[in-house]
Amino acid sequence: MNRKEIWIAFATIVTREVRRYLRMWPQTLIPPVITIVLYFLIFGNLIGGRIGEMAGLPYIQFVAPGLIMMSVITNSYSNVVSSFYGSKFQRNIEELLVSPTPNIVILLGYVVGGMTRGLGIGVIVTLLSLYFADFSIHNVPVTISIVLLTSMLFSIAGLLNAIFADSFDDISIVPTFILTPLTYLGGVFYSTQLLSDFWANVAMINPILYVVNTFRYGISGVTDINIGWAFAMVCLSIAVLFSITLRQLEQGSRLRS
Repeated sequence: MNRKEIWIAFATIVTREVRRYLRMWPQTLIPPVITIVLYFLIFGNLIGGRIGEMAGLPYIQFVAPGLIMMSVITNSYSNVVSSFYGSKFQRNIEELLVSPTPNIVILLGYVVGGMTRGLGIGVIVTLLSLYFADFSIHNVPVTISIVLLTSMLFSIAGLLNAIFADSFDDISIVPTFILTPLTYLGGVFYSTQLLSDFWANVAMINPILYVVNTFRYGISGVTDINIGWAFAMVCLSIAVLFSITLRQLEQGSRLRS
């Protein structure tokens, strides 16, 4: 395939992914927005006033960046895992794999499609959060880059989950038993400064802690971790998952009947 054909293949996959979740917008766009608004109402207005401050910030301003990132993570992940496994279940992916389309183009097409949904929901939630919290962006490059990297990381993770899944039940195991606990323990609702030294060190294993704190730094200038180290960990995770996913696509052992 020449460059033009590769671009057409990539654009086709991305366009299909975007049209897929826009066509089902009452199921893909509205529920996550409602969920995050409820978080703002409960943890911001109702509980936040009693807590007061967290890490030197009003509690609603502290949790707002974490809630935004939570929406980006869950929607980037869920879009790719559901879409790719659907194609795998219907045997559509086999037709794509035997076509001249390079595997890396297939991977990037699905990942970028998932990123558009995650980033789109993130923008909507950010605009809604301005109603509940008054904050400004402390560092624009850090804020934008960490959101892009986070949506990419969890889109790749969703694709990898879909490759290994053998049933629709399997695509819910990782979100339920891994992603959700890591999100709630990733510093969204509390600062690691509240933890003992032992548990604070254990928390450093959690990758979501890095993205949440980096985004919080970009928004408010407050963080519990080193930003340079956080970016290094996120980029390393992307490289590792990208390599594993691309290798699985090339082998096709769990994709072809």
